[in-house]
Amino acid sequence: MKIKNGFTLHQIGDEHIIMHNGTGNVDFSNIISLNPTATRLWQHVEGTDFNTDTLTDFLTENYEVDAETAKRDAEQLIKNWLEAGIIE
Repeated sequence: MKIKNGFTLHQIGDEHIIMHNGTGNVDFSNIISLNPTATRLWQHVEGTDFNTDTLTDFLTENYEVDAETAKRDAEQLIKNWLEAGIIE
């Protein structure tokens, strides 16, 4: 999987959001807010191919979480990002 072209992470105050870089007016219905962990995961995989194992490894290396929980969370995050249409 990879992040679709045109989607970028932006920081607004303390918030991190994903927006599609388009021309013209901003469609605020297509803004995705990320929590701090999802933001770090996005930054980790930006510009690379990734899969569930990539995210699971990052979570277990950087957070106090067991591999089973990390894998379940990684699978859910990928599902959410696919449903949002921001990865392919």
